[in-house]
Amino acid sequence: MFNILFAIAAYLIGSLSFAVLVSKLFGLSDPRTYGSKNPGATNVLRSGNKKAAALTLLGDGFKGWLAVWLAQKFGPHYGVDDTGIALVTLAVFLGHLWPVFFRFVGGKGVATALGILLALNVWLGLATLATWLVVAFAFRYSSLAALVAALFAPFYYGLLFGTTDGILLAVVAMAALLIYRHRKNIGNLLAGKESRIGDKKKAAK
Repeated sequence: MFNILFAIAAYLIGSLSFAVLVSKLFGLSDPRTYGSKNPGATNVLRSGNKKAAALTLLGDGFKGWLAVWLAQKFGPHYGVDDTGIALVTLAVFLGHLWPVFFRFVGGKGVATALGILLALNVWLGLATLATWLVVAFAFRYSSLAALVAALFAPFYYGLLFGTTDGILLAVVAMAALLIYRHRKNIGNLLAGKESRIGDKKKAAK
């Protein structure tokens, strides 16, 4: 019962779209209306406002971390087990992808996934972040870095906790969903049309 309640709470936390909220705070256009039309930090950066992009990144990452941390901290008192943590992991991620507060139009989940992984295990999160940074620095494609990091995250989890841990299934599902959300980016990468980090697309002020 409490596994489900914590998962519902996690979904609602995940449904807070910081890209939209921060853009409103800074008087910027809705990120769903320009660039890649994705409500995420990378697209907010295309507005030219680095502070807004940074706050979006931190907010999206924090909500993923917070939902899992709350479940780990308080869940055991209510009988929340590893299955519950796995459900919370997926629920907060799904909330970001399909937020109930924003007509189910959400982001691609990179920052939120990182926050989740950091909450599950700091070394897991840092290893995944390092993978993203290496690929992003080498190729300057945020999407490619996210895809490679997503592929490696379950592998890192398996190394740390083994392949029989139920939470691994949630990490695998999260990685698969993240890759699915980047399907258009994959096409653009293959066609040589993907925007590089630092590129700006026209955004209404």
